[in-house]
Amino acid sequence: MSVTVKPRATVLLTGASGVVGRAVLERLADHTVVCLTHRNPVAAPQAVGVAGDLTRPYFGLERAAYEELADRVDAVVHCAAVTGFGVDARLTEDLNVRGTEGVLAFARRAGAVLHHVSTAFVTRRDLARDGSSTARPEVYLDSKRRAEQALLDSGAAVNVIRPSVVIGDSVTGRISQFQGLHAIAGALLKGVLPMLPLDPGNRIDFVPQDLVAGVIAALVRAGTTGGEYWVTGGADAPTARRVVELGLELGRSLGLEPERPRFVEPDMVDRLIRPVFLDALPRSGRRRVDDMLAMTALFDTAEPFASTYHHAPGVERLSAERLEDAFTASMRHYAQEKGLVRPSEVAA
Repeated sequence: MSVTVKPRATVLLTGASGVVGRAVLERLADHTVVCLTHRNPVAAPQAVGVAGDLTRPYFGLERAAYEELADRVDAVVHCAAVTGFGVDARLTEDLNVRGTEGVLAFARRAGAVLHHVSTAFVTRRDLARDGSSTARPEVYLDSKRRAEQALLDSGAAVNVIRPSVVIGDSVTGRISQFQGLHAIAGALLKGVLPMLPLDPGNRIDFVPQDLVAGVIAALVRAGTTGGEYWVTGGADAPTARRVVELGLELGRSLGLEPERPRFVEPDMVDRLIRPVFLDALPRSGRRRVDDMLAMTALFDTAEPFASTYHHAPGVERLSAERLEDAFTASMRHYAQEKGLVRPSEVAA
């Protein structure tokens, strides 16, 4: 199903200051984009900023302002979400579930298609719910599943976009905020990743931010609705072993001295590493390690994700080689931004 979208449509964008939101804003340069932001204003030639709060009635706006905004908007792109694994469960629920319900109500009032950004990891229902960890990915994933269900049950004009781990631009590697996979690969580059609790044959699924944004922009322009788009590497995603090799190759080319980590059984963390080492760390150090362990736990499966993003109008599938190139570009950018090497060496 599709709807008519004006050549220069007005799009309401939530989460415009985030990784995906910023990339979407760049891809919608030919649209008028109203950025609903809670804390961080966003500047772009075609953007109009509106301060609001997704967890409040009418987004915290006056009723008249809310109605006026709904009359203007042709499409809604909902990127805003709590994505951290250590955030309070109530706050996560407020934004990810009730905030999404509020965005849905707005889209229905506006008669607009809602493009909702979820996550491919909603399929991971078998994560260990370890109460001793400061990182609780299951809280985040539970909230995203409930949000999706509310949308799918509504019968409204909705597209659900499910990216895997989002890395930087596929060419430049640039990203507005480094993500969990950057931390793991960065530790590899620094030579401070002695072990990885992963099967080396499991796939590390990631996609560059410009691919995710391109899919969303294509759906907005086409007015397509009623679809579920898995934006993932799928069967083309590299294995953990291959990701390590890419990191080692890049590190050596930059004059660093990365060391090959040892792959260990995931349950070794809880049996041996956590009680002996992690509990003795200061809170900040433990949180960093817990976040990294939570990220690796997401990849603890041999089954590749579905991958259907190329069904979006005009979107081509990235090859395995291009995915690897995008990963290398992201790590080069990370190395430069973190001062691991001189800029001239990164650009070489």
